[in-house]
Amino acid sequence: MSVRSLDKGERIAFVMHECQNGMINPDIATNAPLAAHAKSRGVVENIAAVAAACRERGMPVFHSTIEPRPDYVGTDASCLLLGGLVKKGGIVAGKPATEIHPDLTPHDSDIRIRRVHGLTPFHGTELEAYLRHQRIETVILAGVSTDVGIPGASLEAINRGFRVVVPEDCIAGSSTESHDWQVRHTLPLLATVTTTSDVLDVLGRAAQQS
Repeated sequence: MSVRSLDKGERIAFVMHECQNGMINPDIATNAPLAAHAKSRGVVENIAAVAAACRERGMPVFHSTIEPRPDYVGTDASCLLLGGLVKKGGIVAGKPATEIHPDLTPHDSDIRIRRVHGLTPFHGTELEAYLRHQRIETVILAGVSTDVGIPGASLEAINRGFRVVVPEDCIAGSSTESHDWQVRHTLPLLATVTTTSDVLDVLGRAAQQS
């Protein structure tokens, strides 16, 4: 199996977007439909498998989180999503809902990218600088949501000259219907849409050849 943007020896990084308890952990989630969709698809287990494979091969692993201040200074409710986040009040720096899902706890070699505002991992962060410094060419994206965060991150990566790969079973959305629509119609325009199995197969063959 060949996966476009992973098949020519590209330098790869893995970015997990908003894999936080409040997003994908049903026990703590402030967004129950999103967490339920992620659980039904085994998203956490799939992400953990890709992260482990990347670490084993010395590829950088990033955790992108949104962590507003308790007073929400810097977090502008400038759209419905951010307005809902502020109104619910569950996602705040230091609270359990804001922490990364325990099954995806960062390793010492991982890099955490925090922001207080915005909807994508590149907004107001040093992610691009990290990727440039490590001469990354392709970004594997995982996490939430299929509705906004993953397409938005894909678009921002493309605008910066990176290639994007999205394992479809490593992402989740607000509903099965919205997820399926984005996977069929939007993401293929921006990224190579593939599966965890195919990514692991490519990474495994790359390791054998190195």
